[in-house]
Amino acid sequence: MFTLHCTQKLRDRIKADLAPPEPSDTLLGNWYATVLFWKPQAALLVSENTLLPVLMPLAPAATLARRFPTQLALVLKAHGVGADTIAQEIWCMAEVAYAKTANRSVVGMLNEFSFLADCWRPRFGEDLVVLSQRLAETPCGPLRKGPISPDRALWEVMNAGA
Repeated sequence: MFTLHCTQKLRDRIKADLAPPEPSDTLLGNWYATVLFWKPQAALLVSENTLLPVLMPLAPAATLARRFPTQLALVLKAHGVGADTIAQEIWCMAEVAYAKTANRSVVGMLNEFSFLADCWRPRFGEDLVVLSQRLAETPCGPLRKGPISPDRALWEVMNAGA
């Protein structure tokens, strides 16, 4: 079980019922998401625990949460996370609740990653997994007293959970 905290722009597209945020059963915690108005449109999701960014196609928006674990698995595999750990994380994501955004630091990182993704997309192409990996190398202010970047935070969380 995890909560997907959606920006207003994304909530307007998915039209999901909102619920109070629940604690997550996953290693990566709850997720924050927004829409990127590219052609074709994309969704940007960021882990609340590690700030790991995941880009994926938005359409069809109504199935975003159901498709998200598959895209997350691709991104985790690209980061070198083991198959057993990925399977456990995906298994824990069987249920999702939608909520409004609540953590301003994570929303700020959504905005920063959106800007950087726009800048890097011409250089790294349309491969959303590669672009997600590149974004994960970005030093992030909320992580400054620890792992510095989401890719390092991912390793800390995955190694602590092993």
